[in-house]
Amino acid sequence: MSEIKHNAPVTATAQDHVLHKTVVMVGMMGAGKTAVGRALAARLGVPFLDSDAEIESAANMTIPEIFERDGEPFFRQKESQVIGRLLSEERGILSTGGGAFLSPENRRMISQQGASLWLRADLEVLWNRVRHKDTRPLLRTANPHATLRALYEARVPVYAEADLIAESDGETSIETMVDRVVAALLTRPDVLERK
Repeated sequence: MSEIKHNAPVTATAQDHVLHKTVVMVGMMGAGKTAVGRALAARLGVPFLDSDAEIESAANMTIPEIFERDGEPFFRQKESQVIGRLLSEERGILSTGGGAFLSPENRRMISQQGASLWLRADLEVLWNRVRHKDTRPLLRTANPHATLRALYEARVPVYAEADLIAESDGETSIETMVDRVVAALLTRPDVLERK
């Protein structure tokens, strides 16, 4: 994986665009939803929101701790509540956990109040990004690569329902990824427009 360039020059400024709807970043763990979402929000001059961070803050626990103590169904219920609240509070860029978009209720909320953007990455890109981290409760299995593959195969058809797609290839800098996302968003003037 190439080195991520956090301080690359910005090619557009917040004054160049108007965001009309919250953009909800969806995709697999390791796709870059948080890193790209944070840089996109900075580029557009809008708030960056992270549903997992909001859940952890409200629970005063990490996601793995919530999974261990309360189980995945409880976590998914809280996740839906947080996404609904964030969509209704302010317009910005919202990064969600990898499983959030699987819920039909979440997809309905996102479609009604925002626009979903899938950061599409292939399995090996994702594996290279997550294999050395122990913060992914769903990958705490005897064979995490096989688990990731099964999750990937099950989730990709659902992610394909997203409003927009941007390719995350594992070689592209964050700033270039933001360029790709902005280009995708500009195809939907109801979501993002140039001034």
